[in-house]
Amino acid sequence: MLNALEHGGRFTHFALTALPAALLAWRRPHELLRQLHHVLLGALPLGIVAGLALGFVVWIHLHAAVEPQFREKVPEYLALGVVLEFAPVGAGLIVAGRSGAALGAELGSMRSSEQIDALEVLGLSPIKHLVAPRVLAAMIALPLLTIIMGYVAILSSYLAEYLGGTMSWTLYESCVWRGLTPIQAKVVLSTLKTIVFGFLVAVTGCYFGMEASGGTEGVGRAATRGVVVSIFLVLIANVMLVKLIEMVG
Repeated sequence: MLNALEHGGRFTHFALTALPAALLAWRRPHELLRQLHHVLLGALPLGIVAGLALGFVVWIHLHAAVEPQFREKVPEYLALGVVLEFAPVGAGLIVAGRSGAALGAELGSMRSSEQIDALEVLGLSPIKHLVAPRVLAAMIALPLLTIIMGYVAILSSYLAEYLGGTMSWTLYESCVWRGLTPIQAKVVLSTLKTIVFGFLVAVTGCYFGMEASGGTEGVGRAATRGVVVSIFLVLIANVMLVKLIEMVG
Protein backbone atom coordinates (compact mmCIF):
# COMPACT_ATOMS: atom_id res chain seq x y z
CA MET A 1 0.00 0.00 0.00
CA LEU A 2 2.76 2.42 0.98
CA ASN A 3 4.68 1.47 -2.16
CA ALA A 4 1.63 2.28 -4.31
CA LEU A 5 1.18 5.62 -2.56
CA GLU A 6 4.85 6.41 -3.07
CA HIS A 7 4.64 5.65 -6.80
CA GLY A 8 1.42 7.67 -7.05
CA GLY A 9 3.06 10.67 -5.41
CA ARG A 10 6.16 10.44 -7.59
CA PHE A 11 4.05 10.05 -10.72
CA THR A 12 1.92 13.07 -9.80
CA HIS A 13 5.01 15.17 -9.15
CA PHE A 14 6.52 14.00 -12.45
CA ALA A 15 3.32 14.87 -14.35
CA LEU A 16 3.02 18.32 -12.75
CA THR A 17 6.67 19.03 -13.59
CA ALA A 18 6.30 17.77 -17.18
CA LEU A 19 3.19 19.84 -17.98
CA PRO A 20 4.74 23.35 -17.92
CA ALA A 21 7.87 22.00 -19.62
CA ALA A 22 5.73 20.48 -22.38
CA LEU A 23 3.88 23.75 -22.97
CA LEU A 24 7.25 25.38 -23.67
CA ALA A 25 8.55 22.58 -25.91
CA TRP A 26 7.47 24.51 -29.03
CA ARG A 27 10.69 26.48 -28.56
CA ARG A 28 12.51 23.44 -29.91
CA PRO A 29 10.55 22.92 -33.14
CA HIS A 30 12.96 20.44 -34.72
CA GLU A 31 12.69 17.94 -31.84
CA LEU A 32 8.95 18.57 -31.48
CA LEU A 33 8.30 17.84 -35.16
CA ARG A 34 10.47 14.73 -34.99
CA GLN A 35 8.46 13.39 -32.07
CA LEU A 36 5.14 14.40 -33.70
CA HIS A 37 6.15 12.52 -36.83
CA HIS A 38 7.00 9.49 -34.71
CA VAL A 39 3.75 9.50 -32.69
CA LEU A 40 1.24 10.48 -35.38
CA LEU A 41 2.57 8.61 -38.39
CA GLY A 42 3.35 5.59 -36.24
CA ALA A 43 -0.27 5.35 -35.09
CA LEU A 44 -1.87 6.45 -38.38
CA PRO A 45 -2.00 3.08 -40.23
CA LEU A 46 -3.68 1.36 -37.30
CA GLY A 47 -5.97 4.37 -36.81
CA ILE A 48 -7.13 4.21 -40.43
CA VAL A 49 -7.75 0.46 -40.27
CA ALA A 50 -9.63 0.91 -36.98
CA GLY A 51 -11.73 3.70 -38.50
CA LEU A 52 -12.61 1.57 -41.53
CA ALA A 53 -13.63 -1.38 -39.35
CA LEU A 54 -15.51 0.86 -36.92
CA GLY A 55 -17.66 2.46 -39.61
CA PHE A 56 -18.57 -0.88 -41.19
CA VAL A 57 -19.35 -2.66 -37.93
CA VAL A 58 -21.42 0.14 -36.38
CA TRP A 59 -23.41 0.55 -39.61
CA ILE A 60 -24.11 -3.20 -39.75
CA HIS A 61 -25.39 -3.25 -36.17
CA LEU A 62 -27.51 -0.12 -36.51
CA HIS A 63 -28.92 -1.11 -39.89
CA ALA A 64 -30.06 -4.42 -38.44
CA ALA A 65 -31.47 -2.89 -35.25
CA VAL A 66 -33.40 0.09 -36.68
CA GLU A 67 -36.86 -0.40 -38.20
CA PRO A 68 -36.97 0.13 -41.99
CA GLN A 69 -39.07 3.30 -41.73
CA PHE A 70 -36.37 4.88 -39.51
CA ARG A 71 -33.33 3.92 -41.62
CA GLU A 72 -32.57 7.61 -42.31
CA LYS A 73 -31.71 7.87 -38.62
CA VAL A 74 -28.82 5.40 -39.00
CA PRO A 75 -26.28 8.01 -40.24
CA GLU A 76 -27.27 10.36 -37.41
CA TYR A 77 -26.84 7.73 -34.70
CA LEU A 78 -23.63 6.46 -36.23
CA ALA A 79 -22.09 9.92 -36.52
CA LEU A 80 -22.98 10.69 -32.90
CA GLY A 81 -21.42 7.48 -31.61
CA VAL A 82 -18.27 7.78 -33.72
CA VAL A 83 -17.55 11.46 -33.16
CA LEU A 84 -18.48 11.69 -29.48
CA GLU A 85 -17.01 8.42 -28.22
CA PHE A 86 -15.63 5.74 -30.54
CA ALA A 87 -13.06 7.86 -32.39
CA PRO A 88 -11.66 9.72 -29.33
CA VAL A 89 -11.38 6.60 -27.16
CA GLY A 90 -10.12 4.48 -30.06
CA ALA A 91 -7.40 7.00 -30.84
CA GLY A 92 -6.45 7.19 -27.17
CA LEU A 93 -6.16 3.42 -26.83
CA ILE A 94 -4.21 3.06 -30.07
CA VAL A 95 -1.64 5.66 -29.03
CA ALA A 96 -1.53 4.22 -25.50
CA GLY A 97 -0.76 0.78 -26.87
CA ARG A 98 1.83 1.95 -29.34
CA SER A 99 3.45 5.06 -27.87
CA GLY A 100 3.07 3.99 -24.25
CA ALA A 101 5.31 1.02 -24.97
CA ALA A 102 7.65 2.91 -27.29
CA LEU A 103 8.25 5.75 -24.83
CA GLY A 104 8.79 3.38 -21.94
CA ALA A 105 11.25 1.28 -23.93
CA GLU A 106 13.07 4.26 -25.46
CA LEU A 107 13.65 6.18 -22.24
CA GLY A 108 14.24 2.93 -20.35
CA SER A 109 17.05 2.10 -22.77
CA MET A 110 18.49 5.58 -22.30
CA ARG A 111 18.35 5.13 -18.53
CA SER A 112 19.93 1.68 -18.79
CA SER A 113 22.77 2.98 -21.00
CA GLU A 114 23.29 5.94 -18.62
CA GLN A 115 22.49 8.56 -21.28
CA ILE A 116 20.02 10.23 -18.91
CA ASP A 117 22.63 10.23 -16.14
CA ALA A 118 25.06 11.91 -18.54
CA LEU A 119 22.51 14.66 -19.23
CA GLU A 120 22.08 15.28 -15.52
CA VAL A 121 25.85 15.40 -15.00
CA LEU A 122 26.07 18.07 -17.72
CA GLY A 123 23.45 20.10 -15.84
CA LEU A 124 20.72 19.53 -18.45
CA SER A 125 17.16 18.68 -17.45
CA PRO A 126 15.95 15.32 -18.82
CA ILE A 127 12.36 16.50 -18.44
CA LYS A 128 13.00 19.59 -20.56
CA HIS A 129 15.11 17.87 -23.23
CA LEU A 130 13.60 14.37 -23.38
CA VAL A 131 10.15 14.33 -21.81
CA ALA A 132 8.64 17.69 -22.82
CA PRO A 133 8.83 17.29 -26.64
CA ARG A 134 7.36 13.81 -26.42
CA VAL A 135 4.49 14.95 -24.21
CA LEU A 136 3.59 17.94 -26.40
CA ALA A 137 3.83 15.81 -29.55
CA ALA A 138 1.34 13.31 -28.09
CA MET A 139 -1.00 16.12 -27.02
CA ILE A 140 -1.00 17.44 -30.61
CA ALA A 141 -1.16 14.05 -32.32
CA LEU A 142 -4.22 12.68 -30.47
CA PRO A 143 -6.79 15.26 -31.71
CA LEU A 144 -5.43 14.94 -35.26
CA LEU A 145 -5.68 11.15 -35.16
CA THR A 146 -9.20 11.42 -33.70
CA ILE A 147 -10.37 13.64 -36.56
CA ILE A 148 -8.86 11.31 -39.15
CA MET A 149 -10.47 8.25 -37.55
CA GLY A 150 -13.83 10.00 -37.40
CA TYR A 151 -13.77 10.93 -41.08
CA VAL A 152 -12.60 7.47 -42.12
CA ALA A 153 -15.29 5.77 -40.02
CA ILE A 154 -18.08 7.90 -41.51
CA LEU A 155 -16.79 7.33 -45.06
CA SER A 156 -16.53 3.58 -44.50
CA SER A 157 -20.04 3.56 -43.05
CA TYR A 158 -21.30 5.11 -46.29
CA LEU A 159 -19.43 2.44 -48.22
CA ALA A 160 -21.37 -0.13 -46.19
CA GLU A 161 -24.58 1.79 -46.97
CA TYR A 162 -23.67 1.81 -50.66
CA LEU A 163 -23.14 -1.96 -50.64
CA GLY A 164 -26.11 -2.92 -48.48
CA GLY A 165 -28.49 0.03 -48.34
CA THR A 166 -30.33 2.45 -50.60
CA MET A 167 -29.29 5.97 -49.56
CA SER A 168 -27.32 8.27 -51.87
CA TRP A 169 -24.19 10.07 -50.67
CA THR A 170 -25.99 13.42 -50.71
CA LEU A 171 -28.78 12.14 -48.46
CA TYR A 172 -26.34 10.24 -46.23
CA GLU A 173 -24.13 13.30 -45.76
CA SER A 174 -27.11 15.53 -44.94
CA CYS A 175 -28.27 13.01 -42.32
CA VAL A 176 -24.82 12.96 -40.75
CA TRP A 177 -24.74 16.76 -40.50
CA ARG A 178 -28.29 16.80 -39.18
CA GLY A 179 -27.12 14.67 -36.28
CA LEU A 180 -23.95 16.65 -35.54
CA THR A 181 -25.01 20.27 -36.12
CA PRO A 182 -27.13 20.70 -32.94
CA ILE A 183 -24.25 19.51 -30.73
CA GLN A 184 -21.27 21.26 -32.29
CA ALA A 185 -19.92 22.31 -28.89
CA LYS A 186 -19.91 18.70 -27.67
CA VAL A 187 -18.22 17.59 -30.89
CA VAL A 188 -15.40 20.10 -30.38
CA LEU A 189 -15.02 19.25 -26.68
CA SER A 190 -15.05 15.51 -27.37
CA THR A 191 -12.20 15.99 -29.83
CA LEU A 192 -10.25 18.29 -27.52
CA LYS A 193 -10.52 15.86 -24.59
CA THR A 194 -7.97 13.72 -26.43
CA ILE A 195 -5.36 16.36 -25.56
CA VAL A 196 -5.70 15.07 -22.00
CA PHE A 197 -5.37 11.49 -23.28
CA GLY A 198 -2.17 12.44 -25.09
CA PHE A 199 -0.74 14.04 -21.98
CA LEU A 200 -1.55 11.01 -19.82
CA VAL A 201 -0.17 8.50 -22.32
CA ALA A 202 3.10 10.36 -22.88
CA VAL A 203 3.69 11.21 -19.23
CA THR A 204 3.00 7.61 -18.19
CA GLY A 205 5.33 6.12 -20.79
CA CYS A 206 8.08 8.63 -19.99
CA TYR A 207 7.69 8.13 -16.23
CA PHE A 208 8.11 4.37 -16.34
CA GLY A 209 10.96 4.71 -18.82
CA MET A 210 12.78 7.17 -16.57
CA GLU A 211 12.22 4.87 -13.58
CA ALA A 212 13.44 1.74 -15.36
CA SER A 213 16.18 -0.31 -13.74
CA GLY A 214 17.64 -3.77 -14.08
CA GLY A 215 19.01 -3.74 -17.63
CA THR A 216 17.07 -5.11 -20.59
CA GLU A 217 14.59 -6.86 -18.28
CA GLY A 218 13.80 -3.54 -16.64
CA VAL A 219 13.27 -1.92 -20.04
CA GLY A 220 10.71 -4.61 -20.90
CA ARG A 221 8.91 -4.05 -17.60
CA ALA A 222 8.89 -0.29 -18.20
CA ALA A 223 7.31 -0.75 -21.64
CA THR A 224 4.64 -3.12 -20.28
CA ARG A 225 3.77 -0.88 -17.36
CA GLY A 226 3.64 2.15 -19.63
CA VAL A 227 0.99 0.46 -21.79
CA VAL A 228 -1.12 -0.94 -18.95
CA VAL A 229 -1.19 2.21 -16.83
CA SER A 230 -1.73 4.58 -19.76
CA ILE A 231 -4.71 2.53 -21.01
CA PHE A 232 -6.14 2.52 -17.48
CA LEU A 233 -5.70 6.31 -17.18
CA VAL A 234 -7.25 6.97 -20.60
CA LEU A 235 -10.37 4.98 -19.68
CA ILE A 236 -10.72 6.64 -16.27
CA ALA A 237 -10.11 10.11 -17.72
CA ASN A 238 -12.68 9.46 -20.45
CA VAL A 239 -15.42 8.76 -17.89
CA MET A 240 -14.61 11.95 -15.99
CA LEU A 241 -14.31 14.10 -19.12
CA VAL A 242 -17.57 12.80 -20.61
CA LYS A 243 -19.38 13.75 -17.40
CA LEU A 244 -17.74 17.19 -17.47
CA ILE A 245 -18.65 17.71 -21.13
CA GLU A 246 -22.26 16.76 -20.41
CA MET A 247 -22.36 19.30 -17.56
CA VAL A 248 -20.87 22.03 -19.77
CA GLY A 249 -23.05 21.10 -22.73
